[in-house]
Amino acid sequence: QVQLVESGGGLVQAGGSRRLSCAASTSGRPFSTHTMAWFRQAPGKEREFVAAIIWANGRIEYTNSVKGRFTISRDNAQNTVYLQMNSLKPEDTAVYYCAASRLPAVIIDPSRYDYWGQGTQVTVSS
Repeated sequence: QVQLVESGGGLVQAGGSRRLSCAASTSGRPFSTHTMAWFRQAPGKEREFVAAIIWANGRIEYTNSVKGRFTISRDNAQNTVYLQMNSLKPEDTAVYYCAASRLPAVIIDPSRYDYWGQGTQVTVSS
């Protein structure tokens, strides 16, 4: 029902910045997703919540490790969510996934999300 297309990953030096984008589409149907989020998964690790935004009211939540460095935002007209990543650290290296949920709440459990993007690799070198 909802397709998510991510872009913006790549290789960056520690201390640098990257901006990830996630464009949502519904094949011509009305966009009804309530929450969009970013998760990341490093090799050998569980998928980790990074940030989320409730579409209707703009409420935002971040995991503690990225507060003050990452910013999630949205473009309502384009059904796009962004993740601006600044002051990147090697520990941020992971595949970053965009996710969407019909629930109008911040959910950190990945199993509660209904749609996922393909993932985009972010590698931070030291």
